[in-house]
Amino acid sequence: MSEQTIPALKSNMEKSISSLSAQLAKISSGRAQPGLIEDIMVDYYGTQTPLKQIASITVPETRQLLIQPWDKAAVFAIDKAIQISNLGLTPQVEGQTIRINIPQMTEERRKDMKKIVDDYGEKARVALRAHRQDAIKDIKTEEKDKQISEDDSRRLQEQVQKMTESFNSRVDELVSAKEKEIMTV
Repeated sequence: MSEQTIPALKSNMEKSISSLSAQLAKISSGRAQPGLIEDIMVDYYGTQTPLKQIASITVPETRQLLIQPWDKAAVFAIDKAIQISNLGLTPQVEGQTIRINIPQMTEERRKDMKKIVDDYGEKARVALRAHRQDAIKDIKTEEKDKQISEDDSRRLQEQVQKMTESFNSRVDELVSAKEKEIMTV
């Protein structure tokens, strides 16, 4: 089991980092980014479908998104989904396409977004700590059950701690990069 603990821990921590990256991509920094809207769920013929699966999303200008549905009948469903998404975006239907102008962010809004980024970072750190605790608990159980030696247990726990520190620094990097992006006018 102990030889599986470290790879399983790494996999779980990678998932936490991927989740954080996905959450941060959805946070507006005042610039147009497809990640901001690509996961909006659209009622497409009675099925909730992510926007990225029914349309192409491009960035023709720095503060503008252009959505081109592959099925022209989906234009109004996409428009409605964006309006009810609580992202504060106003889509403009232009025939077969939808254009979204990303509004300039105020200083207060930038600070609010920074707090949200910090919160996501802290949740990721909590998840990493939970994964670390689970791995250490498994290692200690194996030591107690005499499946591994005391030295192996100590060595594995040190590996777990180093891995946790490494992933925590990745969280810090992601969060600080997003904060810098948000605070840049």
